[in-house]
Amino acid sequence: MKGYLFPEYDSPLPPGKRVCVVGGGNVAMDAARTARRLGAEVTIVYRRGREELPARAEEIHHAEEEGIHFQLLTNPVRIIGKNGKVVGMECIKMKLGEPDASGRRRPIPIEGSNFEIECDQVIISIGSGANPLLTGTMKGLKLNKWGYIEVDENNRTSVPMVWAGGDIVTGAATVIKAMGAGRIAARSMHAALMGLPQPGSDEESSDK
Repeated sequence: MKGYLFPEYDSPLPPGKRVCVVGGGNVAMDAARTARRLGAEVTIVYRRGREELPARAEEIHHAEEEGIHFQLLTNPVRIIGKNGKVVGMECIKMKLGEPDASGRRRPIPIEGSNFEIECDQVIISIGSGANPLLTGTMKGLKLNKWGYIEVDENNRTSVPMVWAGGDIVTGAATVIKAMGAGRIAARSMHAALMGLPQPGSDEESSDK
C-alpha cells in the first residue's frame, strides 16, 4: 500500500499521534509500546482493574516506564469518526462484581458514566482466534469446538500427509511451544516419507 512513502503517499495506516489500545494482555502491551516508540501518546483501555491485567508484570512495568497511560475499569462503547477518520472513543466506567467463568471478577458497566477519550487511532487487542480462511477451505480437515485444527501426538491432521502446529492447533501460546510442535511434526514427516513407523508407535518400539 506504499506505506513506505508516507507522508508523500497517503498511506491508509499512518502512525497515530494519540493511540488507544483496547486490551490488557501481552499483545496489547506490545502494540502500545510500539506505538509509543513511533511517537504517539498512548492509552491502554482495559475493562478490569490492575490486579486482573492478564499481561506479565514485567510487560506492564516496562509499558509504564515508557510513559504509557492506563485507563482501567473502562470499556469502549463506540469509536467516534469524522470525515472518515477516527477522532475519539466513547467509553463507560466499570465496576467489578462476582467472579465469572474465568475466575476473575466480572466487569459491570456503571450507568451514566460515559465519557470520551480523544484519539486518532484505535488498536483492538482483546483476544485471538483461528483464521477460517484455511480451515474453512480444506476439505476433510477436522477442527475442535474453538475452530482450531485437531492433530494427533505427532501433529498429523485428519488430512493425509498434512501436519499442523503452533497457535492454529493450541490457540495463542509461545514461540517455543510452536517450535516444539514443528520438531515433532518434522520427525513424523521424515518417518512418513521414508516409509518408517511413526514416532512413539508400537511398531517403532518393536523395531528398537
